Amino acid sequence: MDKKIKKIIIDRNLCIGAASCVVVAPEVFEMDDENKAVILLKGDKREQDETTKDQLMTDLDDETILLAAQSCPTQAIILEDEDGKRIFP
Repeated sequence: MDKKIKKIIIDRNLCIGAASCVVVAPEVFEMDDENKAVILLKGDKREQDETTKDQLMTDLDDETILLAAQSCPTQAIILEDEDGKRIFP
């Protein structure tokens, strides 16, 4: 991976609750009451839509976050670099 992940976005309209992201990166993702993925943030907070990597509860490596995004069957997890360019999908 050339660029570092800066932003993680979940398209909740695409999320079908497969939870593959949670299996790959449980430190970053969990399922909410609607069985949709949310992002775990510092201070026991959860974000439904988007966040920057520095707000995550953990300092998980970019490769694992990318694998979690790639594991989503509907490509509901979008990753962007520091320039706002899409890394995935």
